[in-house]
Amino acid sequence: MLVRDWMTANPVTVTPDTAVLDALKILKERGFRRLPVMEGGRLIGIVTRKDLKDAMPSKATTLSVWELNYLLSKLTVSEVMARPVVTAVEGEYMEDAALRMQEHDVGGMPVLDDFGHVSGIITITDILRAFIEIMGLKEGGRRLTFVMPDVPGSLARATSVVQPSNIISLATVGHKDGHRRFVMRIVGQGVDTAPQRAREAGIDVLEQ
Repeated sequence: MLVRDWMTANPVTVTPDTAVLDALKILKERGFRRLPVMEGGRLIGIVTRKDLKDAMPSKATTLSVWELNYLLSKLTVSEVMARPVVTAVEGEYMEDAALRMQEHDVGGMPVLDDFGHVSGIITITDILRAFIEIMGLKEGGRRLTFVMPDVPGSLARATSVVQPSNIISLATVGHKDGHRRFVMRIVGQGVDTAPQRAREAGIDVLEQ
């Protein structure tokens, strides 16, 4: 699963000279949380809703309304944006993008095409959508979790015992005391009896 398949293409952007109030208005009207900042066709920063709101004067300020409006009219995105920008590329795997987001503690990244131009944006929400798709949650069926030795051949054994049911998703989780969990979602014939078939084959069924 590649970033290009899950990103939001052609994201709305702002320039460093965009007023903070205008950027906030864009986020509110479009329902976004972040905006790439572009200058001369180049990505130079990114600004989030939190960045913009944190830049607003405190409600406890003693400034007059006139003074507040004047200051806010002069406050631009360039003064609050984050740089350098953590980015993704269209052709990379979703799991690599997700790992980078976790490592840098960011909720979204601009996506670059093969020429280095901003072509999209990928967010935590997109990662979650991809995870749900990978795990086959919307296809129904039954979820099974097997605990098996972490050795060659365990995967083949786990998949063979669920036949004639059809496996629509499969993942492995963790490594503890020489064992690994195999989490699968199955549909079709024999779904209800799959746990029993696994137990009869000597496999520990953790969940069903």
